Amino acid sequence: MIRSSPRLFCFGLGYVGAAVARAMHAAGWPAAGTTRTIERDLPAGMAVHRFSADRPLDPAVLDGTTHLLTTIAPEGARDPVLAALAGAILALPDLRWVGYVSSTGVYGNRDGGWVDEDSPADPSGARGRHRLLAEEAWRDLWRHRGAPVHVFRVAGIYGPGRSAIDQLHAGTARRIVKPGQFFSRVHLDDIVQVLAASMERPEPGAVYNVADDRPAPPDEVVEHAAALLGLPAPPAESYARAEASLSPMARSFYADNRRIANGRIKRELGVRLAYPTYREGLAAIASGAGAAAN
Repeated sequence: MIRSSPRLFCFGLGYVGAAVARAMHAAGWPAAGTTRTIERDLPAGMAVHRFSADRPLDPAVLDGTTHLLTTIAPEGARDPVLAALAGAILALPDLRWVGYVSSTGVYGNRDGGWVDEDSPADPSGARGRHRLLAEEAWRDLWRHRGAPVHVFRVAGIYGPGRSAIDQLHAGTARRIVKPGQFFSRVHLDDIVQVLAASMERPEPGAVYNVADDRPAPPDEVVEHAAALLGLPAPPAESYARAEASLSPMARSFYADNRRIANGRIKRELGVRLAYPTYREGLAAIASGAGAAAN
C-alpha cells in the first residue's frame, strides 16, 4: 500500500503553531493552518485560513491532511476545533497523527513535588479543568473512534521574543520572590523537536510532558537573565506584596507549585533537549540564536 506524502494542518498558527509549521515546511512538507484574525509571517505559499467561533472553516481545506496539530485553547468547557470539525477530522482517510497541545496546568498544585504522565490530573482552577476536559475530548476520538491522537502537556513556554531577556530589554521584568515556588519551562525550539519526533514515531493515545530538565524559581531566572545582559537585576519583590498587581492569569501560575518530569520524551521519542535548562536557552536568546520563532 502506497502511503500519501505527509501534509500538516495546524489549528492555531500562534507562537508554537507557526514555529512548527515553519519547521515542517522547511523539511519539505506542505503545511497550512488557521489564524483568528491576521495572517502571520509564514513561508510563501503556505495556505492560511481564518477560523473562529463566528467564522467557520470549510472542511474541504483539510483534504489531504496526514498530520494535524491544534494549539487552540478551549473556550470554557468547549474545544472549538472539535465542536466545529470533529466529523471532518474523523473522515480524513490518510490521517496518521493528531497532536493536541495542552498544559501542565492539568496537574494542579503539588506543593513543589514532581509529577510525570502517570500522576493523576488534579487541576486547581477553571483554566486547568477546561484544559483537562479538552484533552479528554480529543483522547475520546482515539478511545472510541481510533483517531491517532497524542496529547502534549507543555510547561511554561519561552523563546525569542518571549523570555526574561525580552522583558529586561522592554523594562517590564519583575523579580518576584515566593519561597519554595518552582516553575517548569521549555524553549520553543524544544517543543518543535518534540512534536516532530512524535510525528516520526506515532503512538496513538500517548501523553507527553514537554519541559526542560531544571524547574526553577522565577526570580532565579530573571536574575540570571540580567547577569547575561550585564544589567542589574530588578529589585526583589515579595509575592505577598506583588500579588495585588498581578493579572489573574499570573496569580493562577503562582497558585500552583510543581516540578514536571520529562523522562518520557527522552525514552520514547529519543529527544535530546537543545536547551536542557533555562541557562542554555537564555544564553541563546541573548546571543540571537535559537530563533525558531523568527
